[in-house]
Amino acid sequence: MITLIGKQLAKKGQEFVFLGPAPECDDCRFKSSCIGSLEKNRKYVITEVRDNEQKCPIHGEGAVVPVEVDRAQIDILTDSKNIFEGSTFTFNAVDCDEECEFHDLCFPEGLVENDKCIVLNHEGKHNDCKKGYKLNKLTLGFVI
Repeated sequence: MITLIGKQLAKKGQEFVFLGPAPECDDCRFKSSCIGSLEKNRKYVITEVRDNEQKCPIHGEGAVVPVEVDRAQIDILTDSKNIFEGSTFTFNAVDCDEECEFHDLCFPEGLVENDKCIVLNHEGKHNDCKKGYKLNKLTLGFVI
């Protein structure tokens, strides 16, 4: 899909989480091509940068460029069972209130409860959970 992003951020491989439109976007003539195809709180990766700069008051450099994006891969820790590469499962975050170094992997940006996910890589067991959960470290593909 194609969207617009700040000129300085427009680099192939750059990842971002779309947090929603700014109020200034409401009356912008580029709104549908810029944010129309993005889902709030989803993680994307830029796959191609195009030429054709447009003015934009939101970005510090005052300009955006068109980019092609896909859903980004997401690394997670999960206690889901019977997971293997190529399998699908429904994401549900573990019940945890610890603020440990692995918190962002247990509660990754870009996923929401009950998302159906595809396992691209099963990196094995993770045994360093402060709560004692038996976790698997996974890389997920796009949400289906």
